[in-house]
Order: sequence, then structure tokens, then C-alpha cells
Amino acid sequence: MRLLLDSHVLLWSLADSPELRRELKQEIKDPGNDVMVSAASVWEIAIKKRLGKLDAPDDLLEAIEACDFTALSITVVHAMAAASLPRHHDDPFDRMLIAQAQSEGLLLVTRDRHFTTYEVEVLRA
Repeated sequence: MRLLLDSHVLLWSLADSPELRRELKQEIKDPGNDVMVSAASVWEIAIKKRLGKLDAPDDLLEAIEACDFTALSITVVHAMAAASLPRHHDDPFDRMLIAQAQSEGLLLVTRDRHFTTYEVEVLRA
């Protein structure tokens, strides 16, 4: 499977949080799966951490690398796809994740119910 982690799922995974179902933890750790982290999630986490709205590792990039997650850059194709999405949800970071999942054929791992209003495959966290 090719998974794209939503920001909260990334943080839960890094913290080995009980918020994540055991089965999902296994899928994320399975070396046969390609687990991706979007630049949009790293950007969102860094902004919210700096504003004091979020607790996140100080060594976020190193933590992501230690888990062997694949970094997913934002391309112009992703930007155009995000801009063309219907306005079901106005969070720009979430809209980018949806566009990336659609464009790259990824399974989006999230607990956010807004994602189901889009044509994107979702794995419920």
C-alpha cells in the first residue's frame, strides 16, 4: 500500500500514541508499505508548533527519517489540483493532502471526516 499520513496521524505515529488503532500501527510499520509525509504536513506542524498550538518533536525531520517515511514534495501539479477542488473544506493544508493523494494514487490516512466529501481513498485512523 502507498499511504499518505495526515498531520495528526503523523504525530500520533511518531509518539506511538494509543490514538492509533493497533492494525493501523502495523500498516504504518510494515516495510512493504510506502508511507509518505507531505511537505504540507511538515509546514503545518512547524507553524502550529511555533504558535504554541501544537506539541511536536523538535527534531521532526530526523524523526520522520528515522521511521523511513518518504517525503512528498509539493509540485505545481499538486497546487493546481488543490486549487480546483470543490470548497467542501477550507483548510489549505488538508486540501493539499487531498490533491496529493488524488494525483499520486495514495491512500490518505486520517481521522478527519471532511475528507470523505472528496473523491479520495481514505483509511480511517
